[in-house]
Amino acid sequence: MALSKLILASLLALLLLLHLVDAHQSVQEQMHGSLLPQIDGNQACGVRCRLSSCPNLCKRVCGTCCKRCNCVPPGTSGNQEMCACYARLTTHDGKRKCP
Repeated sequence: MALSKLILASLLALLLLLHLVDAHQSVQEQMHGSLLPQIDGNQACGVRCRLSSCPNLCKRVCGTCCKRCNCVPPGTSGNQEMCACYARLTTHDGKRKCP
């Protein structure tokens, strides 16, 4: 009898702990999302790729980088130090991924 009460109490404590962890994670996700406003990646990549010889490919790759980093450097080329995440993304060959 005492063992079953101990098991029941342990299960209830475990469920309460899981609920608290889930609630904390939800609050953290909401706070993180509100602190980082999303940029208009299509517009930013359109500006970034307007002089590219392959604008469709440039916009597609830029869009991928923008989604991952939520940042696109200003201008049509260079300035990658303005977005550290954007500059760090590389291909399998070690070349910079983002235009």
